[in-house]
Amino acid sequence: MLRFGPKLLLPALLAALGCARAGWSADDEMIEVKGVKIHYTVEGKGPAVMLIHGMDSNAAVNWRAPGTMALLAKDYQVIALDLPGHGKSDKPENTDAYGVQMVEDIVALLDHLQIKKAHIVGYSMGGMVAAKLMARHPDRVLSGILGGMGWLREGGVLDKLWEWLPVKDGAGTPPACVHSITRLALTREELEGIKVPVVVLIGDRDPMRQLYVAPLEMVRKDWPVIEIKDAGHVNCIFKAQFKEEIKKWLDAHS
Repeated sequence: MLRFGPKLLLPALLAALGCARAGWSADDEMIEVKGVKIHYTVEGKGPAVMLIHGMDSNAAVNWRAPGTMALLAKDYQVIALDLPGHGKSDKPENTDAYGVQMVEDIVALLDHLQIKKAHIVGYSMGGMVAAKLMARHPDRVLSGILGGMGWLREGGVLDKLWEWLPVKDGAGTPPACVHSITRLALTREELEGIKVPVVVLIGDRDPMRQLYVAPLEMVRKDWPVIEIKDAGHVNCIFKAQFKEEIKKWLDAHS
């Protein structure tokens, strides 16, 4: 998850809930992109849905443990990957393996799976990746869902924060990944240029509501913002409403 303010210890929370070590299916796969091995799994059949997790998390924690994958796989082909530096994927120390390269990793995975277009769902840092993907590769996107995230504005205070954020080696997400987040920032022109339908899902107690979503609403008034009741940034993914809103949006845009 995002490291803004006090560190959000999602893995610890999940351990307390007894689901941090959620298992994967026998369909686990690896793809290598520019020498970096990326773990992913595919479930279900139907229109393709790409799930992108947040920082300090992974696909199993962000999507499988809360039951999101199981729900969506009933009607969709669901692809969930571990971004570089996370889960079972490689953890390079070079910043070039992160930032915009994470967007290109997803495009490479779509190519590998022979998927022309997919619904793109990202949470937290994954929302930043999703937004950048929609801006750079609109031809690969059916629709977008930004969870726990809005607009990381290029040149803004929050953009530069990621470059300065101190991160210790071995503290979880590799420092190279954290410091490359700034490369996912969007200009106003990029944000305005996104033509695919997009919805924002944000916890009503999530500080990202004011930090990232409020600026987004000023520019993209056409993107609906749905608040998840009684949800902060960490526990939002476990709320039934969050999963239901994802499914409702996909059903309406498939």
